[in-house]
Amino acid sequence: MSAPAPSPLAIVDAEPLPRQEEVLNQAALAFVAELHRRFTPRRDELLARRAERRAEIARTSTLDFLPETAAIRADESWKVAPAPAALNDRRVEITGPTDRKMTINALNSGAKVWLADFEDASAPTWENVVLGQLNLIDAYERRIDFTDPKSGKTYALKPAEELATVVMRPRGWHLAERHLTLDGTPVPGALVDFGLYFFHNAKRLLDLGKGPYFYLPKTESHLEARLWNDIFVFAQDYVGIPRGTVRATVLIETITAAYEMEEILYELRDHASGLNAGRWDYLFSIVKNFRDGGEKFVLPDRNAVTMTAPFMRAYTELLVRTCHKRGAHAIGGMAAFIPSRRDAEVNKVAFEKVKADKDREAGDGFDGSWVAHPDLVPIAMASFDAVLGSKPNQKDRLREDVSVAPGDLIAIDSLDARPTYEGLRNAVQVGTRYIEAWLRGLGAVAIFNLMEDAATAEISRSQIWQWINAGVVFENGERATPELVRKVAAEELAAIREETGEESFAAGNWQQAHDLLLKVALDENYEDFLTLPAYAQLVG
Repeated sequence: MSAPAPSPLAIVDAEPLPRQEEVLNQAALAFVAELHRRFTPRRDELLARRAERRAEIARTSTLDFLPETAAIRADESWKVAPAPAALNDRRVEITGPTDRKMTINALNSGAKVWLADFEDASAPTWENVVLGQLNLIDAYERRIDFTDPKSGKTYALKPAEELATVVMRPRGWHLAERHLTLDGTPVPGALVDFGLYFFHNAKRLLDLGKGPYFYLPKTESHLEARLWNDIFVFAQDYVGIPRGTVRATVLIETITAAYEMEEILYELRDHASGLNAGRWDYLFSIVKNFRDGGEKFVLPDRNAVTMTAPFMRAYTELLVRTCHKRGAHAIGGMAAFIPSRRDAEVNKVAFEKVKADKDREAGDGFDGSWVAHPDLVPIAMASFDAVLGSKPNQKDRLREDVSVAPGDLIAIDSLDARPTYEGLRNAVQVGTRYIEAWLRGLGAVAIFNLMEDAATAEISRSQIWQWINAGVVFENGERATPELVRKVAAEELAAIREETGEESFAAGNWQQAHDLLLKVALDENYEDFLTLPAYAQLVG
């Protein structure tokens, strides 16, 4: 008697979308189903391991490089695979969601790379998940255009040789995709995003002289990198392309991953392209892991924690040294400024800050860096051109002068700054405004001339939680308490109502966003990810 055929993926609670059959065909769904069967059990084990490690940090209030992997770090002989031509020069990378207009603008931006984001810059509505995939297929087939319904302006792709190389970012391991289930179990969003993109585009990209390239978000250990490597091996064999075709850049945006950079590169060495130094998610991870570690782990206002803070500098310099030691690209952090069309002075000051930041990164040995807006591409490009010249990267700068001790990465109290009342107000303002937009399906949101994504809301609500639980007293003498936060949140909600007008306020999700921010900021039990309760409230 033959074995029963595997049950197929089911699409549940989802309204049909235009042209969805081009993305969700039976062959693609069968591939995603196979990824789910093979790899979700390991994903589940690794999520449980995260909780165990967090409990250990709560007990010890410390982290160290892993003794069991010391031999990997000591072995000077191994390197990651050489970069393919399309990923050898990454001096400026632009980030953004995969809506149709952004797809065209990012590819045309003049940046070397576009991080096509299904993660923090994209709220995971079914429309964003499916049509984002379709937009990328259409871009590779050169059948994408866009006309702005308000302005009538049309957008079309430049010639192929002028387009940025795409590096796609799937969702993190913790998020499920509720609209795709197998035997009633949701498929991890990471496997949906990776699987659909890889299945449809791997061969197509090779025909274009590029390949399936990925950014891996929120990785917390080398074992999670090993899981991704095994997925890449299986996927390449499944569609019949050579092993090693995939390239992955890992975001070092969790404090635990910062202690395992070499091991992460080692696990992915046949598929590794580089590491990236995040900022807000990294700070969010420090707060999350050391939230009960006492006063010495209390972060000041997020805008006071620049990349020149001693513990952040230790992290970025260790990343550059690690990458170049192993032949990988070191990619710097985000310039999130959004230029103002009305205030030239604001732009002048901000552009100078962006230039100083990118000059620092290029001078430190980074091979490239991120921007959030096309107007920042020339500024970042000039900073890296000044250091690189005609060279594609500076991986030959080994930074052997860098020496980072385990305690340097968590020396939060080395920063001479304290939380302020204005910092609390800003966290409430930004958190409320971002969550409201996210609940409308927007993941990348301009707030106070900065492009913010989900990591912004995570650090905002985490800082509120930490300050309350640490009993922080602000410079005005007020103590951080739930009552104070509720008062500030009510004031900010009233200010937003006045700013937007009654009609727009009523049409938005402002009260819902206010309530959700207070829930995750004030609950005694800290929620691991804001996006988990937010996803339960996301319509679509």
